[in-house]
Amino acid sequence: MADLHFLANPARFRRFSQRVLPGLGFATVLMLAVGVYLAFFVAPEDYQQGQTVRIMFVHVPSAWLSMGGYAMLAMLGASLLVWRHPLAALMARAAAPVGASFAAVCLLTGSLWGRPMWGTYWVWDARLTSMLLLFFLYLGHIALSRAYDSSERGDRAAAILALIGVINLPIIKFSVDWWNTLHQPASITRLDAPAIHNSILVPLLWMAVSLLFLFVYLVLLRTETEIDRRRLENAEAAA
Repeated sequence: MADLHFLANPARFRRFSQRVLPGLGFATVLMLAVGVYLAFFVAPEDYQQGQTVRIMFVHVPSAWLSMGGYAMLAMLGASLLVWRHPLAALMARAAAPVGASFAAVCLLTGSLWGRPMWGTYWVWDARLTSMLLLFFLYLGHIALSRAYDSSERGDRAAAILALIGVINLPIIKFSVDWWNTLHQPASITRLDAPAIHNSILVPLLWMAVSLLFLFVYLVLLRTETEIDRRRLENAEAAA
């Protein structure tokens, strides 16, 4: 907690991120290179889906990270509204476009995967519809945070939306269990054992970690930008 409190100061956080970003960027590139090799050259094709199964190595991690990113937005929103952490609003502004990008990738790759499997790019399936709603919630957060002349008012409005919208996350997760849906049920997070062979599971998890590194790198980089932007706004207001 002491470390988190230390990093809540934007200036200290910026110094921390400047030390971390070069090594994190190198690790991200290396992890992604190995992940792409494992996913597209080592992992076998599926006996039913053929080569199209390789879309999974981008689609599934993107879905996980878009949901995890929104959960982070909700936690940052709570930190802003309850404890008024000075960094929470800036990091939320930085994270929302990154999470929205992963949600868009999830929807796009899902459509490309759905065409050969379902015969169509889109169906109003419970999982797909709730994921589309998550994408719109991200866009709403971005719009609200920039909709007011006062940055503080915009950040509070976006934080409230993030807390309200978090109810969509369990709907995305359990929609395949609650409703009759074309989307396949959980294969990895089952309580008994994953229903995926290790030759597929290992590259999938590697890609998930690689894209997580990319997510963190982009959020840290964008947070630095938001800190600089807020400093400039304050300097202009004081002038």
